[in-house]
Amino acid sequence: MSFLDAREHGSKPGSGFVSSQQEAIDRRERLRRLALETIDLSKDPYFMRNHLGQYECRLCLTLHTNEGNYLAHTQGKRHQQNLAKRAARDAAEKPVAPAPQRRVAVKKTVRIGRPGYRVTKQFDPEMGARGLLFQIEYPEIEEGTKPRHRVMSSYEQRKEPWSKEWQYLLFAAEPYEVIAFKIPSLEVDKHPEKLFTHWDPDNRVYSLQLPFKAPAAPAGRPGMQLPPQQLPPQQLPPPPQLAPPPAFRNM
Repeated sequence: MSFLDAREHGSKPGSGFVSSQQEAIDRRERLRRLALETIDLSKDPYFMRNHLGQYECRLCLTLHTNEGNYLAHTQGKRHQQNLAKRAARDAAEKPVAPAPQRRVAVKKTVRIGRPGYRVTKQFDPEMGARGLLFQIEYPEIEEGTKPRHRVMSSYEQRKEPWSKEWQYLLFAAEPYEVIAFKIPSLEVDKHPEKLFTHWDPDNRVYSLQLPFKAPAAPAGRPGMQLPPQQLPPQQLPPPPQLAPPPAFRNM
């Protein structure tokens, strides 16, 4: 721009134009008003006005003459770095919250009653072991499901008084009610040839053979080792008699 143009704008050669300075001031004022309209300083935790009418940034410990100056400070590099440091420190000091547990939705099924069943007592004369054969009928069982069973101790139930002489065998299949059998509290023989389950999908019958271990044979029966017989103590021969010492002669 020529000298005449600069003189028409009321400025001296070598200095900035008055219009350019005024435009910058107007631009800052517009940005300040826009920021005041969009940003609520009452919700800023670091914005504070002191007793002198000045504005303070409690994060950076700086003083500002007006709200616009404070808003310009919040967009600066120093304030942004302090915000990042404060966020990192809060994240390090914050305790790790436990992972939320996933709640499994309980399936609600309308029960249709108890299934039919048959129980057969079994006995092995060679081993002296006893067992039970359970056959449970589930004609209306849900498609794609299979019955289940479980042995429960007397201390897990609340229907009857506790007793160490009994345990309970439970059978479950949707949509039937759970049924339980009270059986002796004997050790189950878990050999695969003796303990087995079978589900017949055609007749829809669930079978379980539950064998018990044979009780230990009492002492005196064949096959039991008896302690060796104790022999009477042997009498040792008397010690030999020694000859008397020779008499001394007078020399």
